[in-house]
Amino acid sequence: MAERIIHQLIDDLDGSEIPIDKGERIEFSIRGISYQIDLSPTNANKLDKALKPFIEAGTRVRGSRRSTATKGAPRGASSREQLAAIREWARKSGYEVSDRGRIKAEVVEAFEAAH
Repeated sequence: MAERIIHQLIDDLDGSEIPIDKGERIEFSIRGISYQIDLSPTNANKLDKALKPFIEAGTRVRGSRRSTATKGAPRGASSREQLAAIREWARKSGYEVSDRGRIKAEVVEAFEAAH
């Protein structure tokens, strides 16, 4: 039996599929909370334009990066299997979740409360 695994990159903002080698994972921090988002070139440009005046007025801070291994993983989800289980449960429970990217905290909390 053969198995084919297809990886798709999905734009976290609009849910569209991003062509191979065209997407961009952007990490940013605001008010002490770090985020990452996968965006298509169009939405990455929109983000750049929206943040440009704030970036130009701000001061770049160095040395505060956390390990990328801890970024993006919802609380309590330490493995791909756990993330897959959360997504499967969420869909069966009426939540909308993408195939990749960050899972909303409210979904993770509901999953944890149900288990």
